[in-house]
Amino acid sequence: MILSLQTFTTEHKASLIHNLNTPNVTRFLSSRIPSPYTEDDATWWIEQGSKNGIIRAIEVDGEFVGCIGAEPGKFEYAYSAEVGYWLAEPFWGKGYGSKALALLVNEVKNNSEIVRLHASVFAGNQASCKVLENCGFILEGRFKKAVYKQGEFYNTHLYAKVIR
Repeated sequence: MILSLQTFTTEHKASLIHNLNTPNVTRFLSSRIPSPYTEDDATWWIEQGSKNGIIRAIEVDGEFVGCIGAEPGKFEYAYSAEVGYWLAEPFWGKGYGSKALALLVNEVKNNSEIVRLHASVFAGNQASCKVLENCGFILEGRFKKAVYKQGEFYNTHLYAKVIR
């Protein structure tokens, strides 16, 4: 098994559309991801959205399985970046999230001036917490009712890692 991080291409479009219209995949993702997710949304993501930061397609043996990225902050937060990721459901529980995050951390460290990475995780998303902990991220705080999505409030957990 070879896991790699790749630049998004039009070859990823059909899988993006399928997976980002799968409720279990999008359950804990930001609502800035359109729903339903259309071909136009995928085209925008490939051509523009995925260029904002260090954002990569996750591939296993050449097959697209998900997305991971670090989006830098602005102004006084310019040396911090928010990490986000998702995997297609058939690839859950295989360690791919942790492997992809470790690769991303190395890429950010080697190819940017980012000093700190952080991730906000919906309470209840234990798999994501485990991915972050496996990669040395530390739980810095818990925030009550920090997120409102689809008519529901969620607590969140803030994880971070200083990389230099």
